[in-house]
Amino acid sequence: KQWYQRRVRGAGDKADELMAMAWRSIDTEKRIELALQAVTSNSNCASAHILLGEECAATVPEADKYFRQALKIADNNIRKFVSVPSHDVKANSLHRRDINICVYARRRVAMCLRKMGKLKECIKITRELIKEFPLMSVLHIHENLIEALLAQKAYNDVQALLTRYDDLTLPKSAVICYSAALLKIRPVCEKFFADVTVKKGLTTHQFDAVEALQRAVEFNPHVPQYLLEEKPIILPPEHLLKRGDSEAVAYSFYHAAHWKEVPGSIKFLECFWKDTFKLIPFPLEKGKLFHPYTSGTEETDRELLPLFHDVSVYPKKELPFFLVFTAGLCLFTLSLALLTHFYPIFMGELARIALEYFATPFAMIAEHLQALLPQQVWNLLTRA
Repeated sequence: KQWYQRRVRGAGDKADELMAMAWRSIDTEKRIELALQAVTSNSNCASAHILLGEECAATVPEADKYFRQALKIADNNIRKFVSVPSHDVKANSLHRRDINICVYARRRVAMCLRKMGKLKECIKITRELIKEFPLMSVLHIHENLIEALLAQKAYNDVQALLTRYDDLTLPKSAVICYSAALLKIRPVCEKFFADVTVKKGLTTHQFDAVEALQRAVEFNPHVPQYLLEEKPIILPPEHLLKRGDSEAVAYSFYHAAHWKEVPGSIKFLECFWKDTFKLIPFPLEKGKLFHPYTSGTEETDRELLPLFHDVSVYPKKELPFFLVFTAGLCLFTLSLALLTHFYPIFMGELARIALEYFATPFAMIAEHLQALLPQQVWNLLTRA
């Protein structure tokens, strides 16, 4: 959050100094204490209200109250900027900070409204934010709008939004890819039957849905395990890693309910998601639709996610069975050679016992055959 708590040289505001210390602190109680001191020093310190809304509020309505207060302060500061000369460097810097705070606070208010079930108000605020600040795509406000529209089951509006943001030139996310896949799956999954598909093959619409699903799985292969409830969903971390397990946890936490609202979508996902890995046999070297995976994803996710969580890893570092079998056979042969060299008498006796043990079943079979077959036939067999 340092990007909107920007210190301005010569500002001389004690509240800003306290908030700069608060953002640098790693102790939650210390941050809250410094934010309360900043509010006491200056009741119009918007960043202090944001911190209190993030970390001090015990309920969603209480957090909403803090964010609305921060938004009110930022809006007042933005209105005052109109009368300031444009060449004032300090005022311009403060103005940029106030705009950042305004956008962040309004987005948080929209998220609080979503939590309180006020979808229409949430969607209205989010649409206004996207319209007024189109360059603030770094905050991924459109992803909040997609989630709210899916909760409202406004699938046509989601499709219109994806048409705008699901572009080759724009950065992708699990929300974009999996939402696009869900909209493709929705018309075909209700009447989908695996046995019928095996006999007749995929229709055109089913094939398009499979392609969209495989595209989403290639972008983030960790998500299906959470949607299929093969792994438990936990509270998402504060920071996310694109294409990592942390992003999969966050997506599943907010969007798993939307998949369950579409009858047959989970079954469709279960049938086709693993086929994606056949298209990218060497994911660290070459991808099909996206760049290859980076090797440091697992380590970063372990830092972001809690210790009790079993981090999903892709691609798993598994050796081929033939290579493992060959290595084991060579190691076993080497062990036998060393033991024979140092303990020849013992190993000779052990070899004799082993041969007798393995030869016993064959001797018993020969005795039974000799008893069953006539003597002439047995003499012919043994002579041959």
